[in-house]
Amino acid sequence: MVELERRGRPTVLFTSATFVHDAERSAASFGLPGLPLAVVPLPFTNQRPEDVHRMVDGAVEQVVAGLTRPVEVERSEPVCPVLPDVLSFEGDDVLEALDRMQRELLARGWSDGFPIVPPTRRAVDAMLAGTKRAPGETIAVLEPGFGVATVEKLAISAVMAGCGPEHLPLLIAAVRCLAEPKMYLRNKAMSTGPHAPLVLANGPRARAARLNAGLCALGPGAPSASNTVLGRAVRLTMMNVGHTYVGVSDMDTIGSPLKYSLCCAENEAGSPWEPYHVTRGFARDASTVTVHFAYGMCELYDFRSTAPEDLVQVYATAATNVAQVGTGLWLIGRRADPRSRTEEKEQNTLFVCPEHAQIFARAGWGRAEIQQAMYRAARVPFRTLALNKEPKAMAAAHPELGWLRDHPDVPIPVVEDPGCFQLAVVGGAAGRGAYFYGAGEPVTMPVEE
Repeated sequence: MVELERRGRPTVLFTSATFVHDAERSAASFGLPGLPLAVVPLPFTNQRPEDVHRMVDGAVEQVVAGLTRPVEVERSEPVCPVLPDVLSFEGDDVLEALDRMQRELLARGWSDGFPIVPPTRRAVDAMLAGTKRAPGETIAVLEPGFGVATVEKLAISAVMAGCGPEHLPLLIAAVRCLAEPKMYLRNKAMSTGPHAPLVLANGPRARAARLNAGLCALGPGAPSASNTVLGRAVRLTMMNVGHTYVGVSDMDTIGSPLKYSLCCAENEAGSPWEPYHVTRGFARDASTVTVHFAYGMCELYDFRSTAPEDLVQVYATAATNVAQVGTGLWLIGRRADPRSRTEEKEQNTLFVCPEHAQIFARAGWGRAEIQQAMYRAARVPFRTLALNKEPKAMAAAHPELGWLRDHPDVPIPVVEDPGCFQLAVVGGAAGRGAYFYGAGEPVTMPVEE
């Protein structure tokens, strides 16, 4: 809409009352304050056609006004209020001053709800010792608010989350992942879905930062303290640099505890295969961070199977959850980022526990064999896969599959190709893994000085 208005094509955005603040803030961020809105009582989703028609009829005057009045194209005022470089908090003692800081940050929306470590000048300078990069160096520009992620700003987020200097290079790599055009961060940050960044670290820098790859790798507890603070720093960066604020841009319908922190290392020592980052094109001794946004996760529990074929059948039941957005989404085409002309496949990440990985390896199965078997096993009837898919979108994306409407019981794969199943070895003893319902593709970046 911003681009259409810049080209002299009047537009109006239909939005429900719940999303007005989001629309106004987004319009300002994208350079079009005063975006014409036609506000209706409810979202159009899950509404009967006659109810949608009724809401549209009631908004016709707003549409006419939006199409005929001038629109301010350029932003004249900053989206966010201008604040002093340093905020000070006082009290009768340190604890009272700290409490006032916590309440102030929470009121401003800068906190994730847990206690924040004060990012004092001394603490930030100590954090900056974890990298040779200059404090003012720009690492990325983060959507949806187009915030400039400098090294110093990332150090501030790391301090607030409870990180040490050893975590800063990993955070820098994770933020570079977020900013990769293929990540399409704007979509993940502003969705009504519970998109959570799954952070997976590989290599010596992950071990130096004491990231847990084994028992209770995703927390909680002392062994996963490094995992927790690094994942939390990613979320705080999305909030306070990228402006992914709840009710402002993050319109998640229900929310997810995964969004607080979802971070671990791969259990390379317990894996019978090459490390995950090698499959992404990096040297075995390299250090990397991979970020893959996930809608949610499901346990991969199996204490009984001793054959790979049986394990795959169990895993496939998690993959066929049609209530997850990505299941069968390939039927309506890939999501595309028009700025970079890139398209992303809907991929899913499996954390295979070491015990299950050994079962596969003893039978001579590597990642490729598991991916192929999952692709064959994870199928559901077309009528089921199409339950929540728009027929017109399917017809436009895959006209060659139109014959399926007359054969609704034909089993259809839930993903586009076998490579849409990403596999990493994580966890401790016993047959329990995890299946993450992905949003788009993972992005991997090296950890650099």
